[in-house]
Order: sequence, then C-alpha cells, then structure tokens
Amino acid sequence: MRVPFVPVFFSAAIVAASITGCDKLKGASAKTAFDAQAAMNYTKQTLDFGPRVPGTPAHDKTGDWIVAEMKKRTDSVMVQSWTQTTAKGDKLPMRNIFARFNPSNPQRVLYVTHWDTRPVADEDPNLGNRARPFPGANDGASGVGMFLALADVFKKTPPAVGVDLLLVDGEDWGSFDPTDSTNTSWPDALFGSQYFVNHLPSPSYKPLYGVLWDMIADKDQQFYEEGNSVDSAPEVVNRVWQTAADLGYGDHFLKQAGDYITDDHLPFLAKGMHVIDVLDLQYGPLPSGAGPQTQPNPNYHHTMGDTFDKLSAKSFQVVGDVAVTLVSPPKS
Repeated sequence: MRVPFVPVFFSAAIVAASITGCDKLKGASAKTAFDAQAAMNYTKQTLDFGPRVPGTPAHDKTGDWIVAEMKKRTDSVMVQSWTQTTAKGDKLPMRNIFARFNPSNPQRVLYVTHWDTRPVADEDPNLGNRARPFPGANDGASGVGMFLALADVFKKTPPAVGVDLLLVDGEDWGSFDPTDSTNTSWPDALFGSQYFVNHLPSPSYKPLYGVLWDMIADKDQQFYEEGNSVDSAPEVVNRVWQTAADLGYGDHFLKQAGDYITDDHLPFLAKGMHVIDVLDLQYGPLPSGAGPQTQPNPNYHHTMGDTFDKLSAKSFQVVGDVAVTLVSPPKS
C-alpha cells in the first residue's frame, strides 16, 4: 500500500460477526461507548461485497452501502464523484464520502480513512496470486468498520466539536512514488485525498487537526510515530499518543520514532493542514520486543492473507476509544 518515504518538511504546517482465533494483545476493556464488536461486524459487511477495486461492481455496491449507512447516522453526507485518470491512462470512477457531525460548528476535527482496495496482491508470496485482487480486511475495510462504529457513538452523544469523517477512494491503486522534487503530487495513488484537498467543501475549510486511521485492527497492533507527522504536526502526534497513554494504551501507541510513510495524510500536510498518520504497517506476527522496522513473518500486507480472521476486536477498541476521547468534552 505504501512505502517508506523520504522526509518531507512543510514549514507552514509545523507548529508548537465475532472474531475467530486468539488475540495476542493484552486485554482492552472499553473506555468509551465505542462498540468494537459493531466495528468488526461492519468490517465483515464491507468484505462481503468483495474486493473494492475502483471500476468494479463490488466497488460501486460498497460505496452505495457506505453512503446509505452514513446517512442514517450523521447530520450530513456529501459525495465527491469524479473520473480519475491513472498514470497509464485508465479512467476510473471515484467517490469520496464526507460525513459530518454538527456541520455548523467552525471548530472541526477531521478523521480520514480509505475504503478502496488495491487491484493486485503484488506482495503475495505465491506468484500466481500477484495479479489478483485481495480482500483488504485490515487495509481499507477496517477503517470503514471503525468509522461506522464512530458514527454510532456520535449520533447518540454529539462530540464536543464538529467532526468530519472522510472516507477517501483510490488510495491504493498503483505506485506511491511522487512525481516531482517537491513531493507534493502522486499520479498513481492517494487519488481521493489529493482530490479532496483540491476540492474542499468550502474555501475556508481547515480543521483544527486531523487523524488518518489506516490498517488499524490487526491482532499485533503497534503504532509508531510516523516521521512526516512528527516533522509537520508534532503537536497533533503528541495529543493523540498522550490520549492513548492516558487511556492505558501506551503499549499500543508507542512513543518511538517510526518510518516516513507515503499515505493519505501527505496531501493534507502539503496544503498546511495538520493531519497525521496513525498506521500499523507491520501487519502480521511480530517477535517479542519488535521495533518499528521489524518485518512481520508472515507479512499479510498486499497479499491474499489480508482477511477477516487477522483482525481483533481488542484492537478496534483501542483505536475507537482514542478517537472518541479526542473529541469528547473534558471530564470535570
């Protein structure tokens, strides 16, 4: 999905269904109203449509379903539709889904995830699988599941600020290499996030901060501080990681430097928006004491092994609790 990325500095942005199998994480009891089992169920429903490759019936049906479900829960839903031209000249129908709570509140927090799947399992150990689409359970569907479960919470208990849930399309299509020396354009991936920052819901739209939630629910959950996020929005990184620590999740959100990763937060950072990446790229079993550059064995990233049984309700509870707490009124 994404590769280690050279440091990018934006000076304007720098400011002060039940789960199967055994979870390998320490137990995480709910700290908020976020329902991890509901997130699992929504993820399974997403997967039931099939791989969400742009231009396929499964992609169309999944998008229709997400829009309908968000309309049941949120105050407003805006759909951005366009035709994307890939680096090879292919024309792809794309949709960003922008669901809002308390849209009149000028103080807003943006949560981002992607809902598409990559068209090929190009990292599968079986060469015969590398031309096939893969399920994308953690890589895409988990974000959909998390966001629908967040919408359940915010519908019942409105957040302290305006909250926007942005599900972007076309993140995972092709190469993640930028096209120019400024590293602000990606011609074959990150389609939805690039489209959004160039077609904002209003000219003045600029959230207080944002968080990209990506590959968030595998059983061996470890989030390191992504390099571009630390360089360009250190105060947001500190806010998120400290919130996790306050909730008792410091063994999931580790205060250690991670890689520089090409992901959907980069187009936002390039526009001066403080959107950071919460990403667990180490997708698979990890040895005890593993660091941020440790390669899991096996590695399910971009393989046919990215399936529902690799996910954990406990992992969903961790990210759900953090996301809810970030936008909840302070406790008296």
